[in-house]
Amino acid sequence: MSIEIAIRQATRSDAATIADFNSQMALETEQRKLEPERVRAGVDALLADPAKGSYYLAETPNRTQAIAGQLLITYEWSDWRNGNFWWIQSVYVAKEFRGNGIFRALFEHVETLAKERDAVCGLRLYVDAHNDGARKTYERLRMTRTNYELFEIDFVLAHT
Repeated sequence: MSIEIAIRQATRSDAATIADFNSQMALETEQRKLEPERVRAGVDALLADPAKGSYYLAETPNRTQAIAGQLLITYEWSDWRNGNFWWIQSVYVAKEFRGNGIFRALFEHVETLAKERDAVCGLRLYVDAHNDGARKTYERLRMTRTNYELFEIDFVLAHT
C-alpha cells in the first residue's frame, strides 16, 4: 500500500510531537522511561539553535495524524576528511505508519540534502546491537557497518 509522504524541516511548533516521539522511541528501543520535561527542554534547545542540528518530519497529508515520523541530524567534524558527518539520530516512525516507507523517505531526503553540500562528507548513525529490524533497514539503504564501536560516559541518564 502506497501513502503520500511529505518531508519538511521541523519548527518550534512541532516540539511537543518530537519530544513525545523521542520518549516513545527510548521506551521501545531501550526500555528507558525519560523525564518528559528534560526531553522537551532538549528538543526546544535544538530547535532554537540550528548549530545543534535539525529535525526532519515525515507527514502524511491525507491521514488524520499528519506527522508520521522523524529523524534528527547532528554534526561531527572530521579532520581526516575536512568535512562534516551528518549523524542520523532520534529516528522514530509512529507504529501505525511502519512498513510504509516513512523512514526511507526521511533518509532519502536527508541524503539528497547532504550530497548537495560540499561540506558534508557522509552520513552516520548508531543502532542498538539487538535491533535487527533497524539494521536490516539501514543495510537496504546502502549503509554499511563500520569497524567502530561506541563507548560513552553518560552523566545524565546514568542517574535516572
